Amino acid sequence: MKAITKVIGQNVKVDVSELELSEKLVALNRVAKVVKGGKRLHFRALVVVGDGSGHVGIGLGKAREVPEAIRKAGATARKNVIKIPMAGTTIPHEILAKFGAGKVLLKPAWPGTGVIAGGGVRAVLQAAGIKDALTKSLGSANPVNVVKATMVGLASLRDPKEAVARRKAGIELEEVEVGG
Repeated sequence: MKAITKVIGQNVKVDVSELELSEKLVALNRVAKVVKGGKRLHFRALVVVGDGSGHVGIGLGKAREVPEAIRKAGATARKNVIKIPMAGTTIPHEILAKFGAGKVLLKPAWPGTGVIAGGGVRAVLQAAGIKDALTKSLGSANPVNVVKATMVGLASLRDPKEAVARRKAGIELEEVEVGG
């Protein structure tokens, strides 16, 4: 399977004013710039927001203080919320996504399996409301690249019924197996 590096199809951003979004801090880094007088410290925050029913967004914020970096990251995440298709409590099909050196494999799972994921992938899937999924992070362990690869994968997911209708291949919609 070849890795997806760009979002396939259109990605319509969602109006978040009526959504009840929860915020989760995924990573917080201290970064330093060395100047003539010493080191200038800044903080970088990676935040995931989601409503638990198919809407999720990520944001990266930088500032001299930790709370300000988290606030900026949350504001950016709210601007980048997308709607992802779900098949019950899982994703509709398997996908391999890549961002930078980070690769993420997302697979649907049977109900009751839970989210088998680590770090940033788990935070994104839980914020989106996905209850059952199997994942594997390949390549880089950098949280920013892993989270962005996960978002590319989720944004590239397509509903099987819409895909069949678009192809008009003569396959009955009842014949399409969704999930697991």
